[in-house]
Amino acid sequence: MISHTDLSHARILVVDDQPVNLELLEYLLTSTGYKAVSSTTDPRVVAGWHAAHRYDLIILDLQMPGMSGFDVMEALKPLEPDGWLPVLVVTAQPDHKMRAFESGARDFISKPFDPIETLMRIRNMLEMRLLHARERSYNARLENTVRERTAELQRFRSAMDATADAIFLLDTDSAELVDVNEGACRMLGYPRFDMLGQTASRLGLGTPEALRKQAARLADFAAAVGPARAPELSELELMRSDLMAVPVELYWQLLQRAGQPTVMLGVARDISERRQSEELLQRMAHYDSLTGLPNRTLFFRTLGDTIALAQDKPWRIAVLFIGLDRFKSINDSLGTACGDDLLRQFSNRLVQCVRIRDTAGRLGGDEFALILTMNRDQQEAVNAAADVREALRQPFELDGQQAVLSASIGIALYPDDASDPETLVKYADTAMSRAKQAGRDGYRFFTAGMNVQVLARLDMELALRRAFDNRELLLHYQPKVNLNTGVICGVESLLRWQRPGFGLVYPAEFVPVLEDTGLVVRVGGWIIDTACQQIAAWLADGTGPVRVAVNVASRQFVEGDLEQLVRSALARHQVPPELLELELTETALMSNAERTITVLKNLKALGMKVAIDDFGTGYSSLAYLQRFPIDKLKIDIAFVREITTNPNDAAIALAIISMAHSLKLQVIAEGVETRAQLEALRRSRCDEIQGYFFSRPVAPDELGRLVRAGRSLPPAPGAASQPPQTLLIVDDDVNVLASLHRLFRRDGYQILTAANPIEAFELLALHAVQVVVCDQRLPLMSGTEFLSKVKEMYPETIRIILSGYTGLEAVLDSINRGAIYRFYTKPWDDTQLRDNIRLAFHHYWLMHGSGRLVGEPGEDATALPPLIQEAK
Repeated sequence: MISHTDLSHARILVVDDQPVNLELLEYLLTSTGYKAVSSTTDPRVVAGWHAAHRYDLIILDLQMPGMSGFDVMEALKPLEPDGWLPVLVVTAQPDHKMRAFESGARDFISKPFDPIETLMRIRNMLEMRLLHARERSYNARLENTVRERTAELQRFRSAMDATADAIFLLDTDSAELVDVNEGACRMLGYPRFDMLGQTASRLGLGTPEALRKQAARLADFAAAVGPARAPELSELELMRSDLMAVPVELYWQLLQRAGQPTVMLGVARDISERRQSEELLQRMAHYDSLTGLPNRTLFFRTLGDTIALAQDKPWRIAVLFIGLDRFKSINDSLGTACGDDLLRQFSNRLVQCVRIRDTAGRLGGDEFALILTMNRDQQEAVNAAADVREALRQPFELDGQQAVLSASIGIALYPDDASDPETLVKYADTAMSRAKQAGRDGYRFFTAGMNVQVLARLDMELALRRAFDNRELLLHYQPKVNLNTGVICGVESLLRWQRPGFGLVYPAEFVPVLEDTGLVVRVGGWIIDTACQQIAAWLADGTGPVRVAVNVASRQFVEGDLEQLVRSALARHQVPPELLELELTETALMSNAERTITVLKNLKALGMKVAIDDFGTGYSSLAYLQRFPIDKLKIDIAFVREITTNPNDAAIALAIISMAHSLKLQVIAEGVETRAQLEALRRSRCDEIQGYFFSRPVAPDELGRLVRAGRSLPPAPGAASQPPQTLLIVDDDVNVLASLHRLFRRDGYQILTAANPIEAFELLALHAVQVVVCDQRLPLMSGTEFLSKVKEMYPETIRIILSGYTGLEAVLDSINRGAIYRFYTKPWDDTQLRDNIRLAFHHYWLMHGSGRLVGEPGEDATALPPLIQEAK
């Protein structure tokens, strides 16, 4: 009989003449936890099997050869006197369902099977079967049992209640309690009435199947030895009424009476105190009593388990062996009590450095270790070592005295260095010794190859810490130039490091280390103070007011008091606030937007300017951009580098400039290195530029001389006079270039020539060109490809192909897309070609000179030549 708490043990028989249906239903049942599933393709054996096994559910197909499902149900009825057949029929014909119900079936499932519906109907049937069986037998059996045993149980009751142990009387057939003593009620927190009739599995005494096996074993033992008492004790946990577990020691005894149901008597003793003592002993054996961390034994066991788990996964395991530097001197000078306190404080900091899945342990004395599970990049081990070293930066409070400590760390990796715990820890210990020998307060990898990069970074980190204290850092200044006036309008301060033995080190090499170590906050404060000091020096030496922009890192907003820092520097050096400008990256702005807005508004109230650096490369929201008190945007060098040759970069730069001006912001372009880039930005109405074209970053004295000398940008080409009619000729044949130059010179054009597209883009950036004539076959790209890019960047130009190559397909495609205005063939007729070029200029001035489109009143639209023609 199945338990009302465990349907998985229900006995189920599947009957179908199709093996595939049997396999499907068996898989569905067993895969969802049903354990006692049988099947047959022969319907004639069903009644006999049911008489022998008393199935809780029979899943029966109706259409079978030899004997139908209806016949099977007729054969089953004598076995179920009350007519309740545990039959779930399977049919694909709707008209059979009613007949099946009339024959005694309780439910049906349809073909093809729906897994969810099938499982739901099976469970419902089993629960119905269980309720019916209990309704039919429970009251009668319980009544008979109680009546037959009342006298006997009353004799036991006084003895049972007198003992402190819990005693349970259990019916072996139903696995239900028929009586308990007061000790059981006290132990589990139930009144006696509530416990009677409960199943053993609900209280944790065991499953019905296990208890029946126990009863059979006790009966065999009694037949062979004598008293039917278990020869051994078992330990398990019983469930209290408040769902708390009670560990107990339990033994069973079998009570047998002739002609009466068999009863098992269980005696349980609470062993909670013993368990607590054992757990305490276990903890003392595996955990360090001083720090509470896993000790050496447990650490090695954990490392072995981690390695076993990682063997079939793409993981690396790092062991960090940590030795505290100069701990012995502190222990000797302050005493062992302070030494123990220091170890406890350090262990607390160590635990905070690691992730939940990692393990920290104490291997003995002042030696600790970490187990890190990570991906294939050893940088995680480096970061963990850096976190441990950083945790030691703050002094330890020891009985009213402060002690500063450092650590040497050795790192070994699985599977790179070793594949067993003992060797891995030994190698990490060896690497830690090397770190101590190298000067302490550092870390080393056991593998020499990995140490190269680590040593270089560690050396730079230590050198940077000394550099700040030894005044090795300095500022250079790069001028910013106003494109309208051409004169210097400010400078940007740029950090440099005069490293002994290495010379001048540029920021790209050491700023990432400053950020990783947290030194960037201290250095950022020094930059602001030094910039203010330099502004005051220029005011004093006659250079005059120079606006200086300083870069502010995002960590200065998070970890420092930027507003107070700036106010103090301005006041200390008596610098007008309008001469100090802050440049922030989009990342710095967005890291803590609300706080950033508040700080910047307070600083702007003093008269300072604020710029966004590297605009277009971050992730700032345009909605936030309106809220930030911003004065300027700096176009990143990535969009300036190819602004004369890449239409996309040119379009992005123009879009940034247009957007900024619409928001009443100024625009600065950085990284301007050529005259062509300068003129392209000037035509796009950029406000300011900085870059090597005007000046590299220079020392303060040289910058002062530049300002005092009044150095300025060259004027824009053609700025002083009416712009000439400019013709650009592009051809890789120098003879053709020379011939065309001579031909068009007599018409008074300004003639520019280029042998390749790169030279042509340079000239287009430097000059206002109205007409472009190019050959189809050019180096790097074809003429049509070149003119397509020209159309995107300079859409007002008149673009003409002059070529001996007559591949019309590409040419026509370019004409249809508007990239080409005319196509002429070589060789050409001088007179006709000159006339056609004059018409091209005429078309340009019709379109752009008068401001009216061709075809508008006053314009002669019929004067234009055909789209494609030959110049003979």
